[in-house]
Amino acid sequence: MRAAAQRWAEHDVLVLVSPALFSSAIALARARFQSRRTPVVTWVQDLYSLGLRETGTGSGIALRLVAAVERWLLRHSSTVVVIHDRFKRTVVEELGVPASRVVVMRNWSHVEPRAAADRMGAREALGWLPHETIVLHAGNMGVKQGLGNVVEAARTAGRRGLSIRFVLLGDGNQREQLQKQAVGIATLQFLAPLPDEEFAAALNAADVLLVNEAPGVSGMAVPSKLTSYFATGVPVLAATDPGSVTRSEILSADAGLVVAAGDPSELIDGVLSLTEDDSMRERQGRAAQAYRAEHLTARAALDRFQSILHELLPDQFRATSSDDKTGTN
Repeated sequence: MRAAAQRWAEHDVLVLVSPALFSSAIALARARFQSRRTPVVTWVQDLYSLGLRETGTGSGIALRLVAAVERWLLRHSSTVVVIHDRFKRTVVEELGVPASRVVVMRNWSHVEPRAAADRMGAREALGWLPHETIVLHAGNMGVKQGLGNVVEAARTAGRRGLSIRFVLLGDGNQREQLQKQAVGIATLQFLAPLPDEEFAAALNAADVLLVNEAPGVSGMAVPSKLTSYFATGVPVLAATDPGSVTRSEILSADAGLVVAAGDPSELIDGVLSLTEDDSMRERQGRAAQAYRAEHLTARAALDRFQSILHELLPDQFRATSSDDKTGTN
């Protein structure tokens, strides 16, 4: 509201990022009050109404209110940018935005492939033993991650004497509860968020990279961790529902294995399947890197965004193109 009340600089196009949904809606309301001709792009990272519905954290009036705000915001935007084809389907079919105004632009990773990573040095620094299979979940520990099954999988691995260590790297509103649940489990390790360089080293030093989703979470978000995971060449294990966005990403990239969400036994079976076949793990790691190089780079996304601006501001770009040809600035 403070931003909406202040004077805005002159601009050719307004770009809103949702989240935050309500901030974006307030800014759009002001923009439309001032001028209906200025293009507004809303860049959707998460779908609020779908998230509330799938996690069960919103219902009744609250859910209807959020859905109404989200629908109004997207319908009144000149262009809606979404980060996955499944998001586009939801925005078009459920929120009523014309397909011609919805553009898919994939997110990219800040983690770059490492030519020569010191895996053993990184493992030693993190306290990981050479003979252990390290299963690393990096990122938020929230409701939609549903990490309770990882705690139980670690408990089972310890009981069975398996050389598997589950590692939860990051923070979130469920971390404290998970730590209480994990008291006495030697095969589970919690790590605080790491600086970029150490974070990348940890990903590269793991044997399996884990995406874990609570049962019922299927279309609300594209796990941002996949863009970083795919850069490493380490295979991915996804515990997710059938038909989820995550499942389609893993299978499209041929980047690893998919098991059922919320099932500790299947989680352990998936880890064992990956570790028993070195050639499969290497093939899946290479496939993940190739998928990232083709679909998930900053260059691909920025080229896509530039094409959106060309369509919204044809006169400005036509003038720029003409100036370039005549040698002017």
